[in-house]
Amino acid sequence: MPAEMSDESGADKTTAIILAAGQGTRMKSSRPKVLHPMCGRPMIDFIITAALDAGVDDAVVVVGHASDEVTAHLSERYGHRIRTALQPERMGTGHAAQCALEAVAADADVALLLCGDTPLLEPDALQRLLDVRAQGDALLALLTCHVADPTGYGRIVRSADGQVESIVEHRDATAEQRSISEINPAVYAARLDFLRDALMGLHSDNDQGELYLTDIVAIAALKSRVADCDADAETLVGVNDRAQLAAAEDVMFGRIGNTLRRAGATIATSARINAGVEVARDAIIEHGVVLRGNTTVAEGARIDVGCVLDDVKVAAGAYLKPYSVCQQSSIGVDAQIGPFSHLRPDSTIGQRAKVGNFVETKKVQLHAGAKASHLSYLGDGEVGEGANIGAGTIFCNYDGFQKHRTVIGKGAFIGSDSQIVAPVEIGDGAYVATGTTVTKDVPADALAIGRTRQENKEGYAARIKRRLKAAAERAKKK
Repeated sequence: MPAEMSDESGADKTTAIILAAGQGTRMKSSRPKVLHPMCGRPMIDFIITAALDAGVDDAVVVVGHASDEVTAHLSERYGHRIRTALQPERMGTGHAAQCALEAVAADADVALLLCGDTPLLEPDALQRLLDVRAQGDALLALLTCHVADPTGYGRIVRSADGQVESIVEHRDATAEQRSISEINPAVYAARLDFLRDALMGLHSDNDQGELYLTDIVAIAALKSRVADCDADAETLVGVNDRAQLAAAEDVMFGRIGNTLRRAGATIATSARINAGVEVARDAIIEHGVVLRGNTTVAEGARIDVGCVLDDVKVAAGAYLKPYSVCQQSSIGVDAQIGPFSHLRPDSTIGQRAKVGNFVETKKVQLHAGAKASHLSYLGDGEVGEGANIGAGTIFCNYDGFQKHRTVIGKGAFIGSDSQIVAPVEIGDGAYVATGTTVTKDVPADALAIGRTRQENKEGYAARIKRRLKAAAERAKKK
């Protein structure tokens, strides 16, 4: 059990304080920075998940800019485990932490302080930080890292014996301090009794005239040893603009892909799989595939190049051929989709059923073994087991005011270029001749044919050509 996690033995109760009140002006957006999506989720969700996975009991998120939007998202996604505290004026990170204190649970012992724009932080780094603080019962512990270019970051100032003494912000640092490559990623674990006193003792005597949260480090160092541990610089980067967001998203996509690969799936490096998507072992996800939302891919399924799936359930052994687009649908065992198919919402494709190239479906069910292989639109309907839908078939489901339903029976055969004008039912084993417009029910095993009888006029083609050629020559002379 994590060292900071509450249990009956009396271990400390830990709460996370997450600073997320900033406007994020460099994002150049009306959307709050922490709600910008990354791998299918708002950026702040990743740091909250990391904190919860590290063993914190709950969290307080400090909100400010667009606070109603941020609060609404947190409430919907996390419920009572996440509370919010308002920072009405942005007066620095120390002031933001002060605003959080009233919302911290009365029985909390330790605070894990984080920033809402660091989505790549991993639970194991946070757990190590909590453990380091607990092992020596330090007032404060912090993560540090070394970077090649520390410009803009707060520097870690150490004593001659290597103990952390303070953090100095870049704009307040001397030339000697700016040469320090060890930086502050703004991740702390602190005893709450110390944190409350330290925050109340902050002052704004600095270049920005703000209350710096970093000043609690020097306060802790005067009282006792400040604990610290190294972390991977790549996981600690903050996101301040859309270029940094894209870079962080690439890292997260890589993590998601590697997690699935280690679990037994084959994932091409250019696939983009959002957080929360499930891919079973022996599934194959090819290059350029995008998997979003609540998509699940079962064992042995193959999603070929360029497919895009939103909220789709793909059963075992199914094969989605290249460039198929599917939304809010389910695809059965050993079914085949594509290439270039479009499954719109509420499409249910049964076991061994086939939806082929340039076929569009919407709110339709294809039962086991049914086929629509080419160039068709199937909307608001049901296609029975083993039925065959010929090329160019259209379910005419909309009259301009209402949608109507088509039902195709088991083993029915719909010839190419047929129009099925709903509402209509075609019985089991029925046969609809090529080019037929069906406007009324077709009984089981019946043949429906509705087209003009063919007539051949001998020699007539040559007469038409002579007439058309003469007309063209007259037009040229005018």
